[in-house]
Formats: sequence, structure tokens, C-alpha cells
Amino acid sequence: MSSNDSTNQDTIFGRMAIEQNLCTENEIQKCEDRRQSLSSEVPMTLEELLLKHGYLTETQADRLKGSITESKGEAGRIPGYKVLGKLGSGAMAVVYKAKQLSLDRTVAIKVLPHRFSEKPNYITRFYKEGKLAAKLNHNNIVQAIDVGESGGLYYFIMEYVEGKTLYDDLSKGKVFAEDEALGIVIQLANALQHAHAHGLIHRDVKPKNIMINKQGIVKLADMGLARETSDIKAAKSEKGKAFGTPYYIAPEQIRGELNIDGRADIYALGATLFHMVTGRVPFDAKSPSEVMRKHLKEVLTPPDHINTALSAGISEVIEVMMAKKLKDRYNSIEAVLADLKAVQEGQAPLRARQKFSMENLGQLEQGMAVEIESNEDKVYNEDTITKYKVGVVILGALIALLLVVLFFMTVGD
Repeated sequence: MSSNDSTNQDTIFGRMAIEQNLCTENEIQKCEDRRQSLSSEVPMTLEELLLKHGYLTETQADRLKGSITESKGEAGRIPGYKVLGKLGSGAMAVVYKAKQLSLDRTVAIKVLPHRFSEKPNYITRFYKEGKLAAKLNHNNIVQAIDVGESGGLYYFIMEYVEGKTLYDDLSKGKVFAEDEALGIVIQLANALQHAHAHGLIHRDVKPKNIMINKQGIVKLADMGLARETSDIKAAKSEKGKAFGTPYYIAPEQIRGELNIDGRADIYALGATLFHMVTGRVPFDAKSPSEVMRKHLKEVLTPPDHINTALSAGISEVIEVMMAKKLKDRYNSIEAVLADLKAVQEGQAPLRARQKFSMENLGQLEQGMAVEIESNEDKVYNEDTITKYKVGVVILGALIALLLVVLFFMTVGD
């Protein structure tokens, strides 16, 4: 076995050990570091080191190897591809790393689990994902290659991204510096601009669906919830249902509104950026329903109140991206891009500030009090203004009374 194949097997073995809660990421990393330091002396596999340090038992190791063999067998029925191992799994699909034999390139294969392969609605949805992804061709979007069926196994072939997800960093507690976060989110906004221009909304922008390769290129993945804005039939069938991920979902998606558009993606991208620069999700709670209630009702804490190293500009952009009312949010991803680039260059986000101004005007029209700061940074509220008006009236009355008295005194003389 070549050193590359050995490293590949170790990577798959370690990932599955973590997935099955047999080892921690820290334990895997310790053994991986040790394996690399021994590579020139007495080569050892990751499995051997995990056993040696007592992180795994023989029984657990055998079970893991069985899982790897089984996973390879499932996707190994797809003609023209050699499965190298499992990359991950979710509620709706399992993803494998594979080699496309005809072109000798590495790809990712998404497979519909057997429990869904006999249900027409799941098959339709699976094919739809592949076809929608195939409409897009952008450097910041994971490229679709093929979708099909072989022996009752439904599969979707796509570009393989060697790197990590944004979630990998955030789950370890990383708080992104403003410049790094802007660089990533601008690439994502470019991806969304391409999708929106082709009439598609992603509807599930979140850290787990954001890949970053070894060259730092960001890739938006997973079109599983994507929808064409022109697909009225699909919109009507989903009316009243919440589609998305609770931590990043837009209010209108929670309500299951009929006319969901690109502004839902803007909200989710804003929530992702909030998480990146503060180290925490915008709204948290013990249950998904409570998190979604907060998206609907709770006021967003400005990001620069949490991380004081942030500029006012990036905080303003995030707040407008995450405005609960559509009229207060950015109208288009192009407007978001313009403000993100302005902040990146040290300039003011003019479109965000215009939105803030319009919001204040709207409050005035509704008779709401808007705080006004004087040159001395004092705040005058409605009570202060009322007291001032009353004082002026009393003073005027006293002056009028004094004039009347003086008039009668003059007449008397």
C-alpha cells in the first residue's frame, strides 16, 4: 500500500471513530501527530496507535473496519467509480470520497439511503437537487457532475473539495478576525449572486454547508433545500412549513411564507457572519422552536457589543442583513456585496446607513420617539421635551401678566 493510500485510510478511520463517538477529536489528533513523527522510524497506522494508547479496544476497531467496508460496498455499485471511503452522513444522504476512473480524478458521491430509495417524493427531491446544482457554474459553488441510479441506488456526483467546513473552525471556538471573515463572506456573497441571477435561492446557508479548500477558496455546498423562485407550485406546496436550519433561518422561512426570495439567503449569510465574528450564534435556546421564536421576536444584539474589536461598519452590515422586516433588510445580494467591500476597504457601508435612516424616518411617521443626541451627547426624550414646552408657556404667561400690570400702573398715573 502506498503512503498516500495509508494516509487516506487513516483519515477515514479517524473520521468514522469520531462519528461513532468512539474517540474524541483531541485523541485522534494526538495519535495523528505521533504517527507522523514515527513515519521515518517505525511506521504505525492510526488504528495501531489508538489501540496502543487505549483510546480504542480491539472490538471497537473491528467494528469500525466493518463499517468502512460496508460503506464502501454500498456506493461501490456505481459503475465507473472506485469508492475510497466515507466522508460524512446526514439525515437525508451519505457522502463518499471516490475516484472517477475515466478521468482519474477525485470526486464526492452523495447517495440516497435505502430507507428513502423506494419513496417517490424523496427520489424526486434528490434528482431535483442535482439538476438545480447543475444549472450553476461558479468558482465559489461546489460543481455538480452527474446524477443517476444504478441497481436501485440513487447517486449524485459532485466536485470533491479537499479542506474543511466553516463549521469545523467554529465548533472549536474560533472567532474570526474581521478581515478574514469579510474575505470568506464576500466569496459566499459572490456565490449567492450567481445563484440568484439564475433564479435560485439556497435556503440553507450555514457553516456546515460552507467548504474552504486548502487554497482558501470558499465553496457553497448542498442544494438540498434550494428552490427556483419561479416554481410557484413548489412554493404553494411548502406554504406554512419552516424549511432551514434554526440557528440561521430567516423569519419569513419560519412563517412558511409563500414568496420567499433571495433576502432569506441574505439573512442566513448575515447570521453566519455574526457567528464568525462573535463566536456565538445570533440566538440560542434549549430547543429549536425557542431559537426560531427569538428570530421572530427578539432584538438582535449588535455584534460590536459582543466583540468590541469589530468596526461599526461590519456591525451595521450584519444588522441590516438580519433585519426581521423585509423592508428593513438589504433588497439584493449586490447591495450586500457593495457594503461588504466598502467595509473591507475601510469605508462606510452607505446602503446599510441608508436603511438605518429610513427605519428612523418610519418610526417618526408612526409617532415613535427617536433618540436625538446633542453636541454634549445628551439624550432628550419625550418627557424632557414636554417639560421644556410647559416651562416656555408658564414663562410667557408671567411676562404677559407683568405687561398688563405695568399698563394699568401707567394709566393710573
